[in-house]
Amino acid sequence: MNFVDKAILSIEAGQGGNGHKSFRHERYVNKGGPDGGDGGDGGNIIFEANNNQNTLARFRFNKRLEAEDGQAGGKSNKHGKKGSDLIVKVPLGTQIRSSDNHLIIDLIQPNQQAIVARGGKGGFGNAHFISSTRQAPDFAEKGEPGQKLEVILELKLIADIALIGLPNVGKSTLLTKLSNAKAEIADYPFTTLIPNLGVMDIDKSHSVLLADIPGLIEGASHGKGLGHQFLRHIERTKAVLHLVDVYSVDPVKDYLIIRKELAKYSNLLAKLPELVVLNKAEGLNIKDMKSILKNLQAQTKSKIVVISALSGLGLKELRQDLIKLSFVDKKVGSSKSSRSSLPVINILDDKKGYTIEVKKGYYQVNGFNIERFASRTDFSNPQAVDRIKDIMRRNGITHSLLRAKIKPGDTIQFGSNQAYRLEF
Repeated sequence: MNFVDKAILSIEAGQGGNGHKSFRHERYVNKGGPDGGDGGDGGNIIFEANNNQNTLARFRFNKRLEAEDGQAGGKSNKHGKKGSDLIVKVPLGTQIRSSDNHLIIDLIQPNQQAIVARGGKGGFGNAHFISSTRQAPDFAEKGEPGQKLEVILELKLIADIALIGLPNVGKSTLLTKLSNAKAEIADYPFTTLIPNLGVMDIDKSHSVLLADIPGLIEGASHGKGLGHQFLRHIERTKAVLHLVDVYSVDPVKDYLIIRKELAKYSNLLAKLPELVVLNKAEGLNIKDMKSILKNLQAQTKSKIVVISALSGLGLKELRQDLIKLSFVDKKVGSSKSSRSSLPVINILDDKKGYTIEVKKGYYQVNGFNIERFASRTDFSNPQAVDRIKDIMRRNGITHSLLRAKIKPGDTIQFGSNQAYRLEF
């Protein structure tokens, strides 16, 4: 499967089912008495972090997700069935953002869930509206639309330590030696086309998760080479293992190239704890090694380790250094959102609040609650229209419209949807 770490989706929660309008056949009761049941709520769209996935490739061609609609109510006070929730499994470390780049949820805990789009509420049947003054309500509510929005999914791998360096320095070989990973290895640049993860066991209950980041090159932070698109995956790590090829023409220059790219991409990346590892040391004479170490130590305060991933030289000591690095205290993302978190977009904090705008030819009433009532109103039914007018009176909206100089016969529109209009 191809590695994909970004996707744009259109998601729509289920619409609530319509309430039912009906009357039972009962002698001496006006019209038999109302017995229309309520509609079922629409299904939610829930995103869930899954440990067994490491790519967003499944969304390359499936860019629209819809939850099930709620069913309509029925006679004899039968309530409609709730629409099934759509649970969308994504890799651990996936961030979900709105189209304006607002962070909705950061899924950083295994099996963590979040409702990203809420299903619409089912409409009430006419049995719901019976009262001392309304003995035979001849109307029912429509189901409320489900939330509809465009979201951006962005995967940032969560690992303890990231292996970085120029192409062909031996990161994949080292990963296979230290962990259970089976990375593709060959003697040409850019062997690694996707980040590889490997688990390095410490004991029966502890392990270190390593991430082999595709080779970076000079200019990577500005989009050059293959590795630039994977720089974001280093942000989650506690530390970096910076691998340098001792047989390079200029190992120190190689080291500085990567450090420069990290700093250009993010100041936070440049400040991550670092372990510098000189690889391919088998056969190198002591004099040349001392020269490289001296020059490199002049450029960094990080610890420098000499190894040979191929022969196993120095790997035992390296494992101990990596274990120490893995215990660095670093907070990854924000885990405030839990299974019960209900992220909501474009909803006013004051749900009872409203505003009135005088438009050309009509008055527009905006507000969460009143727009919600409007979406559930059958404007072709006089009794349903009387009900929303009553709601407007009780909430002070009618008074505010009069102060705005509205006149009988003028048009009122609820929100930006022209389908929700009535005559004052």
